[in-house]
Amino acid sequence: MTATAVSTWIDVCSLDRITPERGVCALVGGVQVAIFRTFDGELYALSNHDPFSNAYVLSRGILGSRGGVPTVASPMYKQVFDLTTGRCLDDPDTSVPIFSIRLNGDRVEVMT
Repeated sequence: MTATAVSTWIDVCSLDRITPERGVCALVGGVQVAIFRTFDGELYALSNHDPFSNAYVLSRGILGSRGGVPTVASPMYKQVFDLTTGRCLDDPDTSVPIFSIRLNGDRVEVMT
């Protein structure tokens, strides 16, 4: 018999706690998740772990875009990650996990 994982939405914070064009870090199901809010109100969630520096710092990165794709640049070595896929645009063989994120009323929730 095998157990199946059940995904649930975890309340992280109110939307007004995330400044547009900034990131915050939250511990979601024991995992550090970097959560970003863009000026146009979009929310993104990906692992806070930077695979190049091996540090948990992506929530401190600089938001931007490349070719119309929303991105975050690591504050360590400046590799750029696609916020929608987690793929590193500077090294396509590297990526970080992404998480489903939603706004429920004024609360930001991430799926584990």
